[in-house]
Amino acid sequence: MTETPLPQPGPDWGRRLVWAGGLLVVLAVAVVVSSATVPRWWAHRIGDQVDGSITQGTTLGLVYGFVFTFLPIVAIVLILRWRRTWKTILAAVLIGVLLALPNLMTLSIVVGRGNAAHAGDRTLDVDAPAFRGASLVGALVAGLAILFIGWLVVSRDRAHSSAQRARKDLEDAKAPSGEPPAAD
Repeated sequence: MTETPLPQPGPDWGRRLVWAGGLLVVLAVAVVVSSATVPRWWAHRIGDQVDGSITQGTTLGLVYGFVFTFLPIVAIVLILRWRRTWKTILAAVLIGVLLALPNLMTLSIVVGRGNAAHAGDRTLDVDAPAFRGASLVGALVAGLAILFIGWLVVSRDRAHSSAQRARKDLEDAKAPSGEPPAAD
């Protein structure tokens, strides 16, 4: 007499839904709390670094804008060139967002509509002049640098493949065809 195997229990969807709902509630609360505190906090951190100097605000804005745009894009591209499963895509996006947080916090001040964003805006006006504009310029320069590097990589690959085709055509032309020469 053969025993029939017991069916394997499937995933507990009710439990998964409760966990997903709980995580969404926690995420929503975190977004609300951070939108009320992060813009002010970030503006004060930048204001402390710049200390009212236009030169320092421009320099720091260029550096922050460039670095925290360039690094996330490079990290995402390198991770996705390595592997493309849904887990690595999620990890790449999370790493990219973490690396871009300084720019995202500045963006929350610039485009934010809440009281914290307006307070951060006023703080940057007084304590960090030229930081926001320089940060935008740095981000644009980083984007152009990424495009230029991408163009260099693509054109190098095309040049290598073109050179390989030319070498193969040259070898094919030099190789004996195996047919006897025609008699005149």
